[in-house]
Amino acid sequence: MILPLVRPISWLWGLIAPAVVLGASPALAALPESLASPVVTATAGVATMLGLAGGGYLLLLRKRLSRLQMQLGVESDSRRQPAEEMSFSAGRDRYFRLAAEAGYGLEGWIDLTGRLYWVNQAIERYTGRSVEEVLAGDFFELTVYERDRSYSRDLLRQALETGVAAEFELRLVNERGNVQWMASHWQPIRSDDGTLLGLRVTMTDIQARKEAEFKLLESVAALRRAQALSEHYLRRSNEERSRLSALLDAIRLGILFMDSDRRVVYCNRALSEIWGLPDSERFVGMRDVVLQKQAFGMVLDCAAYQRHIAEVLMTRDPSDTFEIEFKDGRVVTDFSRVVPGPDGARPIGRIWIFEDVTEQRRVARQLLHLAERDPLTNLFNRRRFHEELERMLADGRRNREAVGLLAIDLDGFKPVNDGFGHQAGDEVLVELARAVGAVVRRNEMFFRTGGDEFAILVPVADAPGLAELARRVCACISGLTFSFGGEPATVAASIGIALSTRHGEVGESLIGAADRAMYCAKSRGGNGWEFAQDATAAPVD
Repeated sequence: MILPLVRPISWLWGLIAPAVVLGASPALAALPESLASPVVTATAGVATMLGLAGGGYLLLLRKRLSRLQMQLGVESDSRRQPAEEMSFSAGRDRYFRLAAEAGYGLEGWIDLTGRLYWVNQAIERYTGRSVEEVLAGDFFELTVYERDRSYSRDLLRQALETGVAAEFELRLVNERGNVQWMASHWQPIRSDDGTLLGLRVTMTDIQARKEAEFKLLESVAALRRAQALSEHYLRRSNEERSRLSALLDAIRLGILFMDSDRRVVYCNRALSEIWGLPDSERFVGMRDVVLQKQAFGMVLDCAAYQRHIAEVLMTRDPSDTFEIEFKDGRVVTDFSRVVPGPDGARPIGRIWIFEDVTEQRRVARQLLHLAERDPLTNLFNRRRFHEELERMLADGRRNREAVGLLAIDLDGFKPVNDGFGHQAGDEVLVELARAVGAVVRRNEMFFRTGGDEFAILVPVADAPGLAELARRVCACISGLTFSFGGEPATVAASIGIALSTRHGEVGESLIGAADRAMYCAKSRGGNGWEFAQDATAAPVD
């Protein structure tokens, strides 16, 4: 033990001895003379040498020990005692458990048999069951929602067989039956040599996220339903609009919709036809004033039509039917009314309906003509005679004016009709109507009341005027000559005259008085006229 140390000490002393002696000389010189002896000097030098040698040896020894520790580090760890290993492992396991228990999520260990080997206290918060209860029973049966059990077991079996991590979502159920959504992560646990020891189970609460997802899904589903419903209604609306447009185009009424700004919203085909505008003309969006300018060029009385439109637009009440006469002879009626809005308060526009009634007016005039005119002579018939008689009598009573009536019956007409036939009789009647019609004045009305009977109504009449009219009619009829089959024929007239102020202001009374006067003239030989008799007046010659 000593020999290995002598050699380094002697070597070290050879290096430092001169320095010690030289360095000690000034120090020795400063010492008292009693201490400056050779013995003291030698003793101090030896002590100094030994101190320096010991320090250097300690440095070398420490350096060698460090090198040996580096070489033998692995071997020393492998020779650690089993008790130390158990203590170290227990410490790590304790720290891991403390960290797992302190976590907010659920942590657990599933062994290779698929049984839950360890779980933290968070299981109580999510399921309401204690750790001991969960570990003692079947984890899936106790805590996993019934519909997720089969799926979870399949994933567990697959993870244990393949050793691959799995991530999925499942539902935990507590003792009260409440369901909690959890995000589950199953991570394989392996030893240092790669052997699968089990699965680490980590579960985090995703209930809020799932509720948000469900609400989002509900919102998306509601939006999709609303979109589908909107598309359905839009499709139905387009179909209804197409059907309505086809219907409005099929009818012969011109229809024009104007919005609240008096712009055209819709017009059908009949409107273009009525106003003589081409089908290619685009009306939608056109202002009413522009449309009116195009219409004024076709209307006969533009001023009257403008006044009518202004009156209609000043009120919300439905307008009366207005007749528009066109320059080409057509007659069109229009009708307008406000279109109320959905709330029934603010109107959304106005609708105009136009109808070409030219043919209807022609047919109406024809029917009126047939109803009021004699088809043979074209004179007013008995029906029109009674209507005009009542009207004139009413006007006469209101204005205190007399109405005159001439009742005419032909003399010699029956022999012509019987001897030469009905065609000859019709010819006589037609010619007589033409001739007498030329004698009658414009304010006097000439009627054929039946067969060979005629009548003349005179408003604002007097006795001398009626007598003069009767004389002209008699002279006109008696002056007519006819020839049938080479044989001449003539007719005459017996006329009875009645005046409303003298013979009655009721129609039947006036007719009765004129008839009696007419028969009186006929009894005198015909071809003459006679005034009806009354108590206050004498006949006029």
